[in-house]
Amino acid sequence: MNKLIDMHCDTMLEAWRKNKPLKDIDLSINLDLLKDNDCLAQFFAIFMSPIEQKHMTAWELFEKVHSYYEEQLKNSENIVAPVLCKGDIEQNSKVGKISSMLTIEDGVLLEGDIERLHKVFDMGVRLITLTWNFENSIGYPCSDDPEKNAMGLKDFGIDVVREMNNLGMLIDVSHGSEKLFFDVCKYSDKPFVASHSCAKSLCNHRRNLTDLQLKELGNKGGVVGVNFEKSFLRDDGEPATFDVIIKHLLYMKSKAGIDALGFGSDFDGIEDNGELINYSGFSKLLERMQKHFTDDEIDKISHENALRVINEILPSK
Repeated sequence: MNKLIDMHCDTMLEAWRKNKPLKDIDLSINLDLLKDNDCLAQFFAIFMSPIEQKHMTAWELFEKVHSYYEEQLKNSENIVAPVLCKGDIEQNSKVGKISSMLTIEDGVLLEGDIERLHKVFDMGVRLITLTWNFENSIGYPCSDDPEKNAMGLKDFGIDVVREMNNLGMLIDVSHGSEKLFFDVCKYSDKPFVASHSCAKSLCNHRRNLTDLQLKELGNKGGVVGVNFEKSFLRDDGEPATFDVIIKHLLYMKSKAGIDALGFGSDFDGIEDNGELINYSGFSKLLERMQKHFTDDEIDKISHENALRVINEILPSK
């Protein structure tokens, strides 16, 4: 079987809300599912949910979910270990452990304070999705309005991009405006990712990437993780199928190149997992992919491309 790296899920917030052990909680992802289905590394996002932000600040939400995350790592240290430096994933794998990479979805919690970036780095965060669906101190989200889509990084956002490069953090442009994407291309010295996005030419959703974006992402050495959310995969609103996911992968390969492809399931952040059902569906997806990709290509998509970017960007120690 292929080792898997999934670059985005919302499991951490959902598990914190339910306040149950991550090991066997009834969600699309839990530690048992990861262990039983050949997970090499899972990116766990702390999503800055607007629901919680009605009665607490973004920073308070982060601290609460982060505390839960740390507790789960400690309680299951025989199964999972964190990714903080390049080489950690391979090292964890050697001793039979899944790797967990902590990420933040929506840089809203920085609130214009670069010291907060250093603080979350010290707390183990190694990727930030710069924006979500609302403007924040970093920049602007994607929009169906061309004028809004032409608003990119703010001055503070440029500082954040440069400092993330310096610290060794992955920059994620999923949810960002088209201008923000190209601003990151301009100001980042290192590859970046679109952790959970699909191809706009196949499905006209504002969150998807244009042909030019895919090409530039590939040129920059970055990775796009195909998202299993049905509204990003197909215009007809039908649930995700293995075939439609493969269709996006093939298309994105033609625009960005095979070295730019990966997975970003968005499990536990989407309402309908379609044919995949839960994390265990990855094995069937990889099986179907054998008709369309070589074994080497499947290795790249399933884990090698994401691993390359991680090891290129994360700090040495």
